[in-house]
Amino acid sequence: MGLFSRKNDTTASTAPTATATAAPALAADPRLAALTGDYTIDPAHSTIGFVARHAMVTNVKGSFRDIAGTLHLDGTDPSRSTASIDVRMDSIDTGNADRDGHLKSADFFKTEEFPEMTFRSTKAEFLGGGDYRVTGDLTILGTTRPLSIDLEFNGSAKDPFGNERVGFEGKAEILRSDWGLTWNSALETGGVLVSDKIKLNFDISAIKAAS
Repeated sequence: MGLFSRKNDTTASTAPTATATAAPALAADPRLAALTGDYTIDPAHSTIGFVARHAMVTNVKGSFRDIAGTLHLDGTDPSRSTASIDVRMDSIDTGNADRDGHLKSADFFKTEEFPEMTFRSTKAEFLGGGDYRVTGDLTILGTTRPLSIDLEFNGSAKDPFGNERVGFEGKAEILRSDWGLTWNSALETGGVLVSDKIKLNFDISAIKAAS
């Protein structure tokens, strides 16, 4: 995940018919090329969160406090950008200790047996403007299925400690049952206690490795 810009095709102006379906070239911008490199996600300034519908009437929000990951960003070719993210499942935090304990139990994440959730990117796309999409393999409870994350690039900056940072936010939706998370309880008024659809959100800050 990260900054994915269109490839600068210098042949586009000389062969408009042959390249009619290709993305137009970006104007020269040295800032884009400067962002190319390897990055480490800063867990102190990053959040991977989720939202689930509870009892059909309200939303419960949570996040994972222990995340780690690396990115390779290519400022000129999105297909060369990659992401690898690991999440410790017992770091789940919904603001309620009893609920967190239930989520760690065999009814949900079985954290003793499956301590990590992982994402490994397989494809990155430029969508236009500052928007991108990353598709990859999400593994939960030992089950791996594809996931696409829509991202918005938030910019880059050098922090007071001299670190080169990039930031972006993203969102996705999954059906938890696709990963074997099927526990539920029926309500007397109809419906179920926990929604199958889960909204995921990402706020990521990553630090560029020294060259």
